Amino acid sequence: MLFDLYRNAAIKSFELSLETAGKLLRKALKAFEASPRTVDAWVFNDVLRHAGKHGVMTSDEVERWLAYRANRNSTAHDYGAGFANDTLQLLPAYLHDVRNLALALQKVFDASA
Repeated sequence: MLFDLYRNAAIKSFELSLETAGKLLRKALKAFEASPRTVDAWVFNDVLRHAGKHGVMTSDEVERWLAYRANRNSTAHDYGAGFANDTLQLLPAYLHDVRNLALALQKVFDASA
């Protein structure tokens, strides 16, 4: 039972941090686009693809982030223990990618300041 509590908390943290990463990416990508409204109109997957296009992420990172997003979309609808355990398997790679993204975003924000 305690495992379920920690697992669910980890998954919720994953979901929230993924949304925050998307918002920060969207903000960073406005430095590359002529119209901030264009960026605002993109769906999350477009944001990821443009991050790759502008060198904020590598193409491999974009593919992993697309997979994280697909998983997150599924967690919103599937509350089964099996799926939750599958999500836990993503977390070590996700943490690595979040750290890399934080460094990349900092470079973009520093350059645009």
